[in-house]
Amino acid sequence: MLKYIMTLIDFDLSQKCDKLLVGIDEAGRGPLAGPVTACACYIPPELYTHPIMSKINDSKKLTPQKREIIFNELLTLPIIYCTGYASAAEIDKINILQATFVAMRRALSKFKNKEISVLIDGNKTIPNLTAPQKAIVKGDGTSLCIAAASIIAKVSRDKFMDLSAKLYPQYKFEEHKGYGTKTHTDLIEKYGPCPLHRKTFEPIYSRFYGLFSVGNLGDKDV
Repeated sequence: MLKYIMTLIDFDLSQKCDKLLVGIDEAGRGPLAGPVTACACYIPPELYTHPIMSKINDSKKLTPQKREIIFNELLTLPIIYCTGYASAAEIDKINILQATFVAMRRALSKFKNKEISVLIDGNKTIPNLTAPQKAIVKGDGTSLCIAAASIIAKVSRDKFMDLSAKLYPQYKFEEHKGYGTKTHTDLIEKYGPCPLHRKTFEPIYSRFYGLFSVGNLGDKDV
């Protein structure tokens, strides 16, 4: 395990960056509800030997409990991190890929007056970004700063959905975080979509907004 984590650190060190090396990742591209969330994270090299760094990994490979522990520990350290969001309405307007780029640019815009170089999880760079950038496929399992960003993005989005559950308790967002579980889709069928739902995502679009949706056919039992 230690060898793997050192590889994450070594990758960041291998960039030989004379600027702040900022990793960026997103959470929430696939759900039926809620925003897409991006986090941009800088970890000072002097923190690479901190014990919490040995626990950092791709957020998808960690349990919610472990993500929460790492998240809370990271926030006690002198890292620099910023989150950015794009709403369900924005996702519907410009599509999920472009909304993801919007969320990433919003996160990065908070690094005010800082010289940065950006590592992005995935195979696409961010349009209209002036800072140097590099796309890293499976970056959340390759780079320490991207992996940290993936954890912060995921936990931050989960917390948003937990708060949203208090506004819309009928959908049980605290359980599924907006993903398309059977429980969630059954509740959408029962109550219809709320403002947090993505109207262009299936099965919501076909059921409620498409040509043969209940609204167009005028029959809720279709």
